[in-house]
Amino acid sequence: MKKLALHWKILIGMTLGIIWALLSSSLGWSAFTINWIDPFGTIFINLLKLIAVPLVLFSIIGGVANIGDPKSLGRMGGKTLFIYLITTVMAISLGLLLVNVVKPGKLIDEQSRIDNRISYEIWAASEGHEVKDGINYLKDPQFFERAQEISELTKSELKEASVSDKLEKANKQQSVSPLQPLVDIVPENFFASLSNNGLMLQIIFFALFFGICLLFIPNEKSQPVLTLVDGINEVFLKMVDLVMQAAPFFVFALLAGVVSKMAGDDIGKVIEIFKGLSWYSLIVLVGLLLMIFVVYPIILKLFVKKIPYLGFFKAMGPAQTLAFSTSSSAATLPVTMECVEQNLGVDKKVSSFVLPIGATVNMDGTSLYQAVAVIFLAQMHMIDLTIGQQLTVVVTTTLASIGSAAVPSAGLVMLIVVLNSVGLNPVWIAIIFPVDRILDMFRTVVNVTGDATVCTIIADGENMLDYHDTKNPTETFDLDS
Repeated sequence: MKKLALHWKILIGMTLGIIWALLSSSLGWSAFTINWIDPFGTIFINLLKLIAVPLVLFSIIGGVANIGDPKSLGRMGGKTLFIYLITTVMAISLGLLLVNVVKPGKLIDEQSRIDNRISYEIWAASEGHEVKDGINYLKDPQFFERAQEISELTKSELKEASVSDKLEKANKQQSVSPLQPLVDIVPENFFASLSNNGLMLQIIFFALFFGICLLFIPNEKSQPVLTLVDGINEVFLKMVDLVMQAAPFFVFALLAGVVSKMAGDDIGKVIEIFKGLSWYSLIVLVGLLLMIFVVYPIILKLFVKKIPYLGFFKAMGPAQTLAFSTSSSAATLPVTMECVEQNLGVDKKVSSFVLPIGATVNMDGTSLYQAVAVIFLAQMHMIDLTIGQQLTVVVTTTLASIGSAAVPSAGLVMLIVVLNSVGLNPVWIAIIFPVDRILDMFRTVVNVTGDATVCTIIADGENMLDYHDTKNPTETFDLDS
């Protein structure tokens, strides 16, 4: 086992975690798993988040200050944001293409879709929204009695607490100025930003501002600060090394807890949940896998010819498997940086600048899923969105993906904003709750792979890429090295 690469150990831990959860569900041990095993998964996530925030802070400060030339910084920053924007639009477009071709929402039983449509019209009437396609089932006498029954059911559904909480968050986001996201980037209290993982953009702003200012003061004044920053950064990287030695066990606990919470003591619940949402899940999954194994490799090959297809995935294996198990780009960031620097040969100046920004603003997997989810939910309710409305989805999803926190299931909150933008009922997010956690794992792999792809392209463009293709790439997180 000691000779196995880290990502294989993590995969074994994940597999054993799922097997244990299903076994404990069938034997009625779910409470034991949730109470005595799952907490170790939470500890793992907390440890990675503990490291991620200060690592982002000191990595960006060191990365910016070590660039040396303010002109190089501006050029690199512009290219980074531009490529991230392009990949996001590509991900959304791929999602819309798949969901419009396959039409998964129309593969559901017709009577169920009619009931869904009536529910939508009742909601639209109560909220003062115009019915999207002009067809009104409520005015049809044959649906009158069914509409009365559904009206009573709808009232109780709207009281669901978990959905209401997310609605409240989304409504707060929509009742502010269009420039509020720009205002939110600038912190009024930097120490308050450090204490909140949801304010990563504010930490990045401060780090960029601090690093840029170091470029404009005399070298004899800035050098001691840079030495301190680099030293602190090395300490946090060593923390990553130590935490990752126990990653296979932590991942076992994490997956065992997630599956146990879904299944409870009835394994049949999991099977029934996935039957109803299988088509939606399949479309999202196909789109995400295409991004990972087709779109990103093509983009990388267009700009960086010296990195082979399999070489890239070997290098990023530990980060991708960890992203899958944690569902958090922010928690995976320290590992992503290690893989990119040690296995792909990206200069630390580039990785410490590009990757923290990507972990916050580049959410390709999240944006693809949001686009598919909106169209799928519309199809489920017999609503045909026009090209114009779908373009609104593209724009809103792009902006929403930038605002999504790099933590598990943050995309659900932003999905409410996207649904509101095209006049659809935001409570519908409850429909996709059951499979969101599983799909979130794949979305995070897309996000991390996209970050690494863009980082490698930027490094090659700046002549800061030193990749050496070997059959046995340097094992990341080797304490003895």
